[in-house]
Amino acid sequence: MAATDQTTEDVSGLIARMAEDLKTYIRENDIHQPVLIGIHTGGVWVATELHSLLNIPDPLGSLDISFYRDDFTRIGLHPQVKPSDLPCDIDDRHIILIDDVLHTGRTIRAAMNEIFDYGRPASITLAALVERTGRELPIEAAIVGSHMDLGINEHVKLNGPDTMSLSISTTQ
Repeated sequence: MAATDQTTEDVSGLIARMAEDLKTYIRENDIHQPVLIGIHTGGVWVATELHSLLNIPDPLGSLDISFYRDDFTRIGLHPQVKPSDLPCDIDDRHIILIDDVLHTGRTIRAAMNEIFDYGRPASITLAALVERTGRELPIEAAIVGSHMDLGINEHVKLNGPDTMSLSISTTQ
């Protein structure tokens, strides 16, 4: 299996644009005190930057959805499972769920399942750094940093967290 990597867009610029879009979204939808939750690991990196840019008073939450995946029995236990951390009550709160790459939609479905185990939020808004082709579930991000039309053998990955960059790899 051969792979070639290619660095793509400026991640800090994408995150800055996402922050502006989120500010507008929050204002237009009259959302008060949203809770930001990042999905491990890349989503947490993006959420950390957005949390800082948006000056959200509540602590940042994080989810590791490993045990909630519908393909868990096929892929087995991920060796680096991290604990989820939702540091505040989410009942009747507006959640902004953040992921690095939205592809099939299965990660987001798993994240929503886990969120509902913690409580019943008023709403969940999805923000993704990259939205790529290949959706398998009817899940759409309200806030997107970049749209990518990639082939079945192409994969996009967020590298980080210190200096974040995107890379596209092609497998044969």
